[in-house]
Amino acid sequence: MPARVLAYSEILSFYVLPFQIKESASQTRDVLKQHFNDLKGTLGKLLDERLVTLLQEVDTIEQETIKPLDDCQKLIEHGVHTAEDLVQEGEIAILGGVGEQNEKLWNFTQKASHIQLDSLPEVPLLVDVPCLSAQLDDSILNIVKDHIFKHGTVASRPPVQIEELIEKPGGIIVRWCKVDDDFIAQDYRLQFRKCTSNHFEDVYVGSETEFIVLHIDPNVDYQFRVCARGDGRQEWSPWSVPQMGHSTLVPHEWTAGFEGYSLSSRRNIALRNDSESSGVLYSSAPTYFCGQTLTFRVETVGQPDRRDSIGVCAEKQNGYDSLQRDQAVCISTNGAVFVNGKEMTNQLPAVTSGSTVTFDIEAVTLGSTNNNEGGNFKLRVTISSNNREVVFDWLLDQSCGSLYFGCSFFYPGWKVLVF
Repeated sequence: MPARVLAYSEILSFYVLPFQIKESASQTRDVLKQHFNDLKGTLGKLLDERLVTLLQEVDTIEQETIKPLDDCQKLIEHGVHTAEDLVQEGEIAILGGVGEQNEKLWNFTQKASHIQLDSLPEVPLLVDVPCLSAQLDDSILNIVKDHIFKHGTVASRPPVQIEELIEKPGGIIVRWCKVDDDFIAQDYRLQFRKCTSNHFEDVYVGSETEFIVLHIDPNVDYQFRVCARGDGRQEWSPWSVPQMGHSTLVPHEWTAGFEGYSLSSRRNIALRNDSESSGVLYSSAPTYFCGQTLTFRVETVGQPDRRDSIGVCAEKQNGYDSLQRDQAVCISTNGAVFVNGKEMTNQLPAVTSGSTVTFDIEAVTLGSTNNNEGGNFKLRVTISSNNREVVFDWLLDQSCGSLYFGCSFFYPGWKVLVF
């Protein structure tokens, strides 16, 4: 049996896959070491703080309960000294002469009658005096030990992996899927970073399995990773294998400086402002090519008008207040579809806040090339909005390799993102 010739991708896998195992194992070791070192430091700090608190309680009880006993002892000692002084004074009075003795005895008797030597403070019973002790429950060791032994897991395969990266003008669509059938996902968390950066940042958290990451610079490599949170759980699963992607497509941009519209810093969001100026806001260049998907997302809405339009055109034509004209296809905010200025019988749902309108256009062959020269050029257009779509053929005077996009709104408040 002849040996099978290995494809280049298979040969490459022999080098890439061992590297992935070794690299992920090394990173996992570093994460585990850092986490448990941090955990030991935190636990030690908490134990030290608890010890200080208990010692302070001992000091407080000692000071509060020993003070009355100290006062009682001082009072007894004072009474003993007073009695000793009075006995000495009586002995001196007895030893004196008759006249002197009578006077000293008189003074001694008067003084003794005012001193209450039989009055002592009440001494508390021994059982009523505090006797401090520490109660330490050794069962906490077993509890902590059980938690420590169950803390942390090592996963060889994350439950979710990135399935596909699709480049878009100024963005990348990231799609992911579960690879563990037993794992019930409640939420997903998507992160990305430039390959030159050391820090991943959150870009999406939710229940969807697809998200378009915007603000992507063209021809720059980015890394993406995703994890999931199980149903009813707080902790996130391990991260998926990072996938690298980039977009070679030039970002779609609106034309800057048009009086009736304010643009975002990347010029992919247009807001109809309060200016009374009207007209069509076009793209800065014909950046839409057949075979791609052009997407408009309406961020906010204003008052609708039947002349409003969102669509594409073969060329810029100034002097029009709407794309409802020749050499253009568009949808109005009420859902009406116009082809070369004529309204179609098929209609899409009205545009609301959050609505997404997509244009997919493909060239249709009309026989020989000679028939196309100087004649009509046909494009097949699919416009989708709110789970509805219309499909029609669009005839142009000449072949167009790329198209402009545009919009027009007659009242302020409309904001639309293009990608």
